Amino acid sequence: MRSTLIVLALAAAATSLLAADTAAGKAGYDKSCKSCHGPDGAASPAMSKMMKVDIKDLKSADVQAMSDDDLKKVITDGKGKMKPIPAAAISAADIVGYIRTWNK
Repeated sequence: MRSTLIVLALAAAATSLLAADTAAGKAGYDKSCKSCHGPDGAASPAMSKMMKVDIKDLKSADVQAMSDDDLKKVITDGKGKMKPIPAAAISAADIVGYIRTWNK
């Protein structure tokens, strides 16, 4: 019984921590990613057309199949026409956590 309570308490603490990270990830996404990738990760058609590039849907199976480390690398190093986002400006780990909430 006692071990069950400890597990439940740890799960509740982990859930709270993840919620805070997800909120920070959304804020970072809104600041640094939303203008090109859209509010829901589906990509901005106007930005795709203007930049003459196919912007990936962040909810797509191929993006969601990428490892967290690979997604962090794209965020901090950039890719193609996507400019890098300095680690000092955002938390790539938090943004990846937020992007993962779209995995269905």
